[in-house]
Amino acid sequence: MAWSTTALAVLLASCGAPAPQPPGPGAAPSRPAAPVTAAPQAPARNWAEYQVRAAQRMVAANPGRTYMGPVEEPLLAIPVLEIELKADGEIARISVKREPRQAKDTIQLAIDAVRRGAPYGDVRQLPKPWKFTEVFLFNDDRQFKPRTLDD
Repeated sequence: MAWSTTALAVLLASCGAPAPQPPGPGAAPSRPAAPVTAAPQAPARNWAEYQVRAAQRMVAANPGRTYMGPVEEPLLAIPVLEIELKADGEIARISVKREPRQAKDTIQLAIDAVRRGAPYGDVRQLPKPWKFTEVFLFNDDRQFKPRTLDD
């Protein structure tokens, strides 16, 4: 019986993952993987479709700065931005359409998030003016959810 208990303990111990080895003297530090770019999509058929894609791109470009669950009440701040685009989807101008009464720093957080997501894709097929409005729903952790993606 003692032999089988010892054999079982040795067998279970050998199933564990090997201990990590320190890097060798010439080993290069690991680097984060390059961001994966999505396959090109067909042009958006209308501004509503374009705005959903732009909101999804903002979320993807801002990991850790967004949330996608239910919106908690009350919200910390709700800045509203108007994003004007060039024909290729680059940002031409960002205008603040609504400033929150509190947590005014969320305005800059929203502007930075928009810039990180650019370019948003060609808009030549859409009617002018080439601009859309996004409402940013900020929670107490200063994470945002684009209103466009709130179900």
